[in-house]
Amino acid sequence: MTKDMVFTQSMWAMELRAPDGVERSIPENLDMIAEAGFDGISGNCIDLVKAADLARAAAERGLAAAAEWQCFPKAVDDLKPVIEFAAKWGGHHICLQADVRPRSLAECVPLLEGWHRLAEESPVPVWIETHRDRMTTDLYFTLDLLDAFPDMKLIADLSHFLVGREFAWPISDENHAYIHRILDNAWALHGRVASREQVQIEISFPQHKPLVNQFLDWWEYGMRSYLDNAENTRPLSFNCELGPRPYAITNRDGLDTTDRWLEAQQLRDLVAARWNTVKAGKNGSVPA
Repeated sequence: MTKDMVFTQSMWAMELRAPDGVERSIPENLDMIAEAGFDGISGNCIDLVKAADLARAAAERGLAAAAEWQCFPKAVDDLKPVIEFAAKWGGHHICLQADVRPRSLAECVPLLEGWHRLAEESPVPVWIETHRDRMTTDLYFTLDLLDAFPDMKLIADLSHFLVGREFAWPISDENHAYIHRILDNAWALHGRVASREQVQIEISFPQHKPLVNQFLDWWEYGMRSYLDNAENTRPLSFNCELGPRPYAITNRDGLDTTDRWLEAQQLRDLVAARWNTVKAGKNGSVPA
């Protein structure tokens, strides 16, 4: 199968959460995503009835095949209805955020082994996201998990690790190596740019360009790792996930400091340009 890349847009990131309380409808958001040329969406499976409505509406707009379905299991069996949902509605993968906070590897073993057994029977792949306030909240603990489960397939949201560990600038070779190891196990990527102080910064602000370039470099490493991974034959999924407040920084009036929807498209285009360069066998240096 030819290696390729698909881009999804987070439905959560489409929320406005403005002080006036006005929100676009789900159909309006889906129309915007489809018209902007995204391949799919990322939606949650907290309420499976609502998730089915979303899946149906996404399918009508050609956004279902590349969809990411997020879930937040606390126990092994919590994953079963999500797999059944994905089996019915299809999608690119299931994004598992392990909604537990173990303090030892031993506590993780039965959960990861149970989810792995269920994933082996799932028609839609199940991968584990790196995320704060989850099993994978800490970079070092996640690296220990990879020591214990070297075949664990991740969805890498690197923003959580950068802000969680407060990497000093310039980033050390040691910390680059840690991130590279995460990316070597990443079968999908979540797109957000962080600083050591904030989990989400404005990618269009000129003062943030060094961090934007750093994340592009890390994602490029993930692209190259994907291309070298003979086992991963699915398109590499990149989810644009510039979330609403409190992820988004707001001004004194409670409004976003930028147009996040425009920035999501800018982020996609930057990553797509880097992907095209990597795919063409060049050195991967694309200005941000």
